Amino acid sequence: MTAGAANLSEGAVVLVTGGAGFIGSNLADRLLARGCRVRILDSLERPGVERNLAWLSARHGPLVEPVIADVRDAGAIALAVRGVDGAFHLAAQVAVTTSLADPAADFAVNLGGTFALLEALRRERPGAPLIFASTNKVYGDLADTPFRRTDAGYVPRDPALARHGVAEDRGLDFHTPYGCSKGAADQYVLDYARSFGMPAAVLRMSCIYGERQMGTEDQGWVAHFLLRALAGEPIMLYGDGHQVRDICDVADTCAAYIAAFERIETITGRAFNWGGGADNAVSLLTLVAEIRRILGTAPRVDFADWRAGDQRWFVADTRAADAALGLPARKSWRSGLADLAAWLSANHSAPAPRVLARESAA
Repeated sequence: MTAGAANLSEGAVVLVTGGAGFIGSNLADRLLARGCRVRILDSLERPGVERNLAWLSARHGPLVEPVIADVRDAGAIALAVRGVDGAFHLAAQVAVTTSLADPAADFAVNLGGTFALLEALRRERPGAPLIFASTNKVYGDLADTPFRRTDAGYVPRDPALARHGVAEDRGLDFHTPYGCSKGAADQYVLDYARSFGMPAAVLRMSCIYGERQMGTEDQGWVAHFLLRALAGEPIMLYGDGHQVRDICDVADTCAAYIAAFERIETITGRAFNWGGGADNAVSLLTLVAEIRRILGTAPRVDFADWRAGDQRWFVADTRAADAALGLPARKSWRSGLADLAAWLSANHSAPAPRVLARESAA
């Protein structure tokens, strides 16, 4: 296979930065199942991700090429891109709170690491496609958007915005060091497509959940809520709990990444908003209530002050991504939450849920 051939078939060599992480390991598994040789660059600093790498190696053997290195190491990045047919860039510092505590490290990982990868690909494999994992935080806290609070959570007063969500023509507004570092990296990727002809595209992600997620209070909140509830521990909500997010199962997200790669010739230079969309928009309190239904017991909920950069409401308008990538409807959040509860129960020594009923309606 030659560089730039956007075909993820047997024999392709693909780099996945952050490939031992939650989304990265799920994506790597799907690529490996196609017969791709997947080079996984990961520092293994996040607790538990070494188990994901071991799981991938056990399932796929020599098709997995681990590169234990930090994305800030430009020399390691340069070696990792040699001979690749394309790359998915998911390695990142992922928490707003961590970016506020150590903005220099956040900058170095998210912007410096992305720049190092762009330069390495430009020099070593200029025709190899790159798909970058960005964030909905590039749109800021939406403070200029009027909301009303309902029993189902915050809702924009603009009916079109409430119906479809935030589209890609929304102006960028970087908040917090995390928003700045990811937003700047997002723009660098798009500009390398424009300035150097690099086949590259961006997915600005909402809240992704699913198997292999090791959720913490700072990142991966859906899994974190479930893990707390399964352990009989309280769930902390920052703000009033009426915040609304569109949540998306990781399997649907991996399908979007693969489709973006394989359609790179038609989407290069574009950014897409990605998440569960309006059909999978749910408030934190509503999700906690569904956890109560699934487990048959009510987790205790505590409240604390709002955190910096938190959005009262964010729902991705995914119509552009759905059209450009040819994607089917996503899994209902209720069904996905039940599936994740079962997986976490089986894999984290937690008590088995009493009820795992699935509902087709979001």
